[in-house]
Amino acid sequence: MKEILRRLVANETLSEKETCEVMINIAEGKYPAEQIAAMLAVMQSQGVTVEELLGFRRGLLETGLAVDLSPYKVLDIVGTGGDGKNTFNISTCSCFVLAGAGFKVAKHGNYAATSVSGASNVLEMHGVKFTNDADKLKESLEKSNFTYMHAPLFAKGMKNVVPVRKALQVPTAFNMLGPLINPCRPQAQCLGTANFEQFRLYTNVCQALKINYAIVCSTDGYDEISLTSDFKVATRNIEKVYSPSDFGMDKVKPQEIYGGETKEEAMKIFDNVLKCEATKAQENVVVANSAVAMRAADGSLSIAECIAKAKESIESGKAWESLMKYVEVNS
Repeated sequence: MKEILRRLVANETLSEKETCEVMINIAEGKYPAEQIAAMLAVMQSQGVTVEELLGFRRGLLETGLAVDLSPYKVLDIVGTGGDGKNTFNISTCSCFVLAGAGFKVAKHGNYAATSVSGASNVLEMHGVKFTNDADKLKESLEKSNFTYMHAPLFAKGMKNVVPVRKALQVPTAFNMLGPLINPCRPQAQCLGTANFEQFRLYTNVCQALKINYAIVCSTDGYDEISLTSDFKVATRNIEKVYSPSDFGMDKVKPQEIYGGETKEEAMKIFDNVLKCEATKAQENVVVANSAVAMRAADGSLSIAECIAKAKESIESGKAWESLMKYVEVNS
């Protein structure tokens, strides 16, 4: 690690192989916390590279628990977090909208870090018990079209980094890794970023991984399609800026998609969306994110067709049915 730090301080970058080895050594507890903190701080100050991020990702996946869901051709929808906007659980809602539309969704997530309610929070409040049992995960996917992997049960290497990240109190490369280390390595992903620097980095990473993807970023700093502003979308084939009107939707105000002050408030909004009892703004923001994710999973569909399928999933009750079946299997 001393040589790694020397090179980083000299403004050198690391290769994918080098950062993979560093991550494996971190997972095995070979470095003191002070050295890990110094490495993360220096990398953050000069900006993590695609190669470095890919190496950390590979190291975490190699030291973690893998789940083979490849026969199902699954999709994941996740944001980087850290945008400070405290929206309700938009990406998790979108997962059940896609599940209700017949897509297989395998979400990887955790408790909230900067908002009131993260994916693990809202699912746990429905009585869900998290598991890393592969048979249970597959059963959930087969019966509800949705399965969930609670990050701490899979990414074993992260346990030696958590205290360092908490002590640093600033974003690090590991904030970028969460959306990239889904243990089932999904064939398609919809990733939300809070700024255009992250947007470009994720786009380059996903191109290197050769998966189907959609990277989204709202121009006013939301790590999802918020409909509070124009938003940018990148896929394997296009990169384009859209306005809410391009999706046939009105612009919304930030307070209209606010997640509330408590986990209970956030859960109520979450449930209302899936039960078709939410406000138009809340429903539209979920439909917009669902549509872009749907197109990442099936490029033969137009955005208009994806919007229609997402709305039908909610209005028919299939999205709510998927959640209820998932809860039944996992309670």
